Formats: sequence, C-alpha cells, structure tokens
Amino acid sequence: MSLPTQPISHLSAIELESIPRSPSTIHQPVNTNNQSDIPLTTSNSNPQASPSSKVAKARTVIVITCVAVVTGVNSFLNGVLVVATPAIAKDLELSVGIILWPVTIQALTCGCTLLLTGSIADVVGSRHTYLVGNFLQTLTSLACGLSQSGVQLIVFRAFAGIAASLCLTSAVSIINDAFVPGRGRNLAFASMGGGQPVGFGLGLTLGGVLTSSIGWAWGFYLSAILNGIVFALSMWQLPEGVGKVESVTWKRLGEEIDWIGALMISAALAMLSYILAIVSTDSSEIQDPGNIVLLTLALGLLVVFVGWMHRQEKRGKPALIPNSLWKDKVFTSICLNVFLVWGSFNAVEQFGNFVLQNIQELSAVQAGVRLSPAIVTGILANILVGLLVHRIRADWIVILSLVLSWSSPLLLALIKPRATYWSFLFPAFLLNPIGADGLFTVSNLLITSRFPMKTQGLAGGVFQTTSQIGKSVGLAVTTLVANDITAGSSSKDKEASPALMQGYRAAFWFLVAINSASLCMSVWGLRRIGTVGKKQD
Repeated sequence: MSLPTQPISHLSAIELESIPRSPSTIHQPVNTNNQSDIPLTTSNSNPQASPSSKVAKARTVIVITCVAVVTGVNSFLNGVLVVATPAIAKDLELSVGIILWPVTIQALTCGCTLLLTGSIADVVGSRHTYLVGNFLQTLTSLACGLSQSGVQLIVFRAFAGIAASLCLTSAVSIINDAFVPGRGRNLAFASMGGGQPVGFGLGLTLGGVLTSSIGWAWGFYLSAILNGIVFALSMWQLPEGVGKVESVTWKRLGEEIDWIGALMISAALAMLSYILAIVSTDSSEIQDPGNIVLLTLALGLLVVFVGWMHRQEKRGKPALIPNSLWKDKVFTSICLNVFLVWGSFNAVEQFGNFVLQNIQELSAVQAGVRLSPAIVTGILANILVGLLVHRIRADWIVILSLVLSWSSPLLLALIKPRATYWSFLFPAFLLNPIGADGLFTVSNLLITSRFPMKTQGLAGGVFQTTSQIGKSVGLAVTTLVANDITAGSSSKDKEASPALMQGYRAAFWFLVAINSASLCMSVWGLRRIGTVGKKQD
C-alpha cells in the first residue's frame, strides 16, 4: 500500500511509528504551539482568514453536534421501531415473514452503498456529501411517517439507508479533516458514537409513548424535523473549509472512483442480505430456484470482486478495498469485531423487546422504559473511552468492553419467563451497549489510521459497512435460529409463550456464541497495539 501523503500533523500514532521521516512525507510544519489540543483545522484553511478562538470553539461545537446528530437520528428511529414493530405490523398488516423488514432494510441498503458513497465523498468533498445526505434523510423520514402500507414503509426505509450512508461516511471524513490527532479527535469520535445510545434511548422512550398515544408515525415526523434543523444549521455554520477538495470534474469522478468494484460489492451484499432476510422467516425458502440463483450470483460476484481488486491494485488504479489491506491483522480483526458485535447488540435489543412484549405482555411504553438503561451505559462508555483511549492500551479497552457486553445475552438466555425485571433484564440491558459503544471509538481511530487522508471517506465507508451489514445479518440469522426452534417446539400453538420463549432462548445462546467469537478475535488480533489517538507534537 502506498505511503500516506498527508501532513504529519494529521497522522495518527500508528502511522507515525511506521512511516519513514522523509521530505516527501513531511511537507508541512508540525504544530508545536501550546494552544488547545482540539483545534479546528483543514488542509485548505487560509491563515489570513483564521477565525478568532471564540469563533473556532463555536464551530468546533457545531461540527461535533452535526456528526453526533447524524448517528443519533438513525439510532432514534431504530429505537422507535424496536418498540413500535408490533403496532406497525398491526396497522400496516405486515405478515410474519416481513415483520422485521422495516428494521433491517435500512441497515441493508446503508451497508450496501457505504463503500460507494465513501468514494464519492473523497472526490466531491465530505461537506457537500453530508449536506445532500442530511437533506435526503429529512425527506425519507417524512415519507416513512406518511406511509399507508407496508410496501411503502419498506421502500422509503430502503431509501433512508442510502441517505444515511451519505451522512455516515462524510461524517468520518469531516472529523478527520477538522481535528488534528489527539484529544479533540478522540472526543469527536466519542461524541459521534455517543449519539447512538442517546438517540436509541430516546427512540425507545418516546417511541413507546408515541405508539401508545398519537401514533408511531410521529417518531418519523420528529426525525424529519430534527434532520431539517441540523441541515439548516450545517448549511449556515459548517465551515466551508471542512472536507473541501479540489474542483470536481466528470473526469475525476470517472477516474478516481472504482465504479465497477463498487457496483459488484454492493450488488453482492444486497443479494446476500436479501437471501438471509427471506430464509430467516422460513428456512425452506433456500430451496426456491430463484433464491438459489441469487445466492449463486452473490457468491460469484464476491469471487470476481476479489479478482478485480487484485487487478486494480496491480495496475495502480483505484481499488475499493485493496486486497493487501486484509494482510493487516489489526485491520482484519477490527472489521470482524465490528461486524459481530453490532449484529449481536442489535439482536439483543430486538429480542429483549420481544420478551417484554410477547412473553411478559407489557405495553410499548412499559417495554421502552425497561430498555432505557442502555442509554446511561452507552453514554458513559463513549465518554470514558474518548477520555482514556490515548492513555490506556486499546486492546485492553476493547477486551474489557466485550467481556461486559458478553454477559448480556447470557443473562437473557438464562432468564425465567416471569422473572422480575431487576434479576435478569435490567443488568442485561445495562451491559449490552458497552461492547458496541466502546468498540466504536477505538475502531474509528484504528481504521482511519490505516488510510491516507485522501481516502478518509472510504475508510469511514469500510468501517460503517461492516457495522451496518453486521446489524442486518446479525438480526436475520438470529431470527432464523429463533424461528426454527419455535417451529420445532412440541407446543401445538407456535404463537403461544412457551413456543416463542424456546426460540428466544436459543437466539440468546446463539448471541453468546457470537460475542465469544468476537472476544477471541480481539485477544488474537489486537494484542499489544498500544494506545491510539495521541496528539502529535
């Protein structure tokens, strides 16, 4: 892989340790002043036009707010859907086979387009990409709330995933461009991660209240309003220099983006995710000739994609994910961890809600309140990691976080149907987000450190793709396990609590196995990686 060409002041600790100090790599003076270690800088900033420190701090807050809200709004809707799924299924007459599609389709389309949108952000600029994505999120949220049928809701949620992919990849680029390595960048990534538990928790709480009162559609309306406000704020105050690139031409769009590779991997991931969603509702669907053809095409495209990456890299042309990246044990371990952990986190929340509503027969409001402890631990996990990641070894942080979250599905697998909330459910919901949120900040810092500044949008795409596809695949496979066990139950009524609980328990044991695999992967792949996110002097 070619050496990064960005200024040394923008390199991470890992890159500084591995890149030779030569004139070709040190082409900008290192910042050695004693100003705050969270300056807002861009590679295209004009020193003559530097704002006052007061304005700089204000814009720093705006940048962090924008990137935190973009993840928070998506998580807010996920929280709303977790508690509102039974009501949505009833109102829009969703069949059992597609009851979870409004939840999974957004993660599916988001994950399938992240690599492409990341490449686009690198060419057209992260600020413009972010603004377009934010505007589209506003429209799709409004459209979801106005949906009159299950098909409409699923289609609009699919488009919402594409809008989210534009925002997520560009948000990572904005952070990397706006903050030099150090405490500021660490806290920015932590804030971006912190938007997830806050948004998800608000979605759980407000989703339950709205569903039981004026209707679940208002969850989407609130999302549209918030997105609109952030869009206006970003248009007005997001610094022009952030994410700015040289002039965009059709030639650059054609030559600097691996369109063929992006289309191949996006199509393959879409077909695989679709097959998983279909099979998760009825395992016999895998025998359908149409599904067999799609599965074969998807696997074939993956093989061709690997060959295409080899060809592009060998010829020195743009490669979406160069094969050489997978030789890096840390990079591979982080990607696999994010995939597994986010899949488990999402599934624990969804099936935990099923236990509350379908087994313990609680209302949407009551279920939302009982799921809310995740808000507190999610926020605390992001804050602590953001403050300590440059002081404590990253592998220790990740392993400790995963050990704590590993306990969550274990408690739910051992739960008795009528057990008190405080004995099993409370500690399970409290511990569940720690692994995902602790891993978020560390992963962003590690993965982006392995990409040159020119491809920071693509780096964000790689990370977000693994997490979003992990969410979709994790929930689909867990649903397949639960449905198969329930279908094989000795109970005559497959929709009664005993049969459902057998399936849910099997799902939780499966998630214990997933978390165990992630923990082993961390111990093997992240050994002695040291601290990350240090300020460069």
